[in-house]
Amino acid sequence: MVLAAGLGTRLRPLTERRPKALVEVGGRTLLEITLIRLRDFGIREVMVNAHHFADMIVEFLKTKNNFGMEIKISQEDVLLDTGGGLKKASWFFTDKEKPFLLHNVDVISTIDFGRMVKAHSESGALATLAVQERETSRYLLFDDTGNLSGRRIVREQKDELVRQVAGVKAEAFTGIHVISPRMLSMIKQEGVFSIIDVYLRLAGEGERIRAFHADQYYWRDLGKLEQVKQAQEDFRSGLFS
Repeated sequence: MVLAAGLGTRLRPLTERRPKALVEVGGRTLLEITLIRLRDFGIREVMVNAHHFADMIVEFLKTKNNFGMEIKISQEDVLLDTGGGLKKASWFFTDKEKPFLLHNVDVISTIDFGRMVKAHSESGALATLAVQERETSRYLLFDDTGNLSGRRIVREQKDELVRQVAGVKAEAFTGIHVISPRMLSMIKQEGVFSIIDVYLRLAGEGERIRAFHADQYYWRDLGKLEQVKQAQEDFRSGLFS
């Protein structure tokens, strides 16, 4: 599933007449970059959620013949955030055995999906989150075995633990997840909510939410104008294709 429903307010004026998913880097839209990466990995069935200028996303995919993939659209009349968006589209994940990828449309990376899925399957985790050691305004906290244990509230300089552990390591989440479909029935929240809140609750209940360390890979968030400009430079430099 590609999370593409955000308003993209920090990308104005680029998003005044189009959705964030159709902002371009290197002559391709963010949605195209993400879908091609998923297709190259072998994925052929994708759900894309949409809200802001949703009709433009539908038309774009139609003109591109869905990039040769089977793509469904989950249109949100009210923006549901990451957790609410996944829950609304949960009907799409009919294979109860195979894990699925959840990918923010506004991140570009070279993270190895194959290694990430393999690590997830071998660990038996409920969800696996690609993380990096870098500065961010929102940290997740993991114990020394890589299990989610809480989050750090930077503005309050406070750690919020959901599990009692001897020590934690703060990591920055990349917006790329691998999820076991059995987790879908465990989502109890309704309406608008973050998937991170789901992970923290489940970790506190003893479920395994694991870190996949992705420091060796290129990654960039495209949430701000200056980051889009930097991604253009990264593309010209060959850091991603």
